[in-house]
Amino acid sequence: MKCRIIQPADPMLTCSTILPALQSERMGPWIPVEERLPEDGQRVLCYLPENRVYLPGKTGANELRPVVVMRFARDFFVKNASKTGYQGVPHFWQGEGTSNRFFHEVTHWMALPEAP
Repeated sequence: MKCRIIQPADPMLTCSTILPALQSERMGPWIPVEERLPEDGQRVLCYLPENRVYLPGKTGANELRPVVVMRFARDFFVKNASKTGYQGVPHFWQGEGTSNRFFHEVTHWMALPEAP
């Protein structure tokens, strides 16, 4: 299985720590966002089925990376009014670096694994 993590803020979150946990029973199941949401500010693994990341260089090449680490921001747009007029769901996913996502882009999430 190929594993890449984009700009991990926590040096413990590497392919060698996340991949074994994903393949073991230490991780809980993926939780649909319709069933339950993470705690406000909680960092979790998120599943974004259409998440494409542009690769380095100016070729426009990209690849599908559906699993990323994000922080859940409950009522983000209630606390921070949108300057663009966004009127959708008030929650937001804060990514690492420039990978922020609107709420509807994430379909499932799961808690991060504990460090070995």
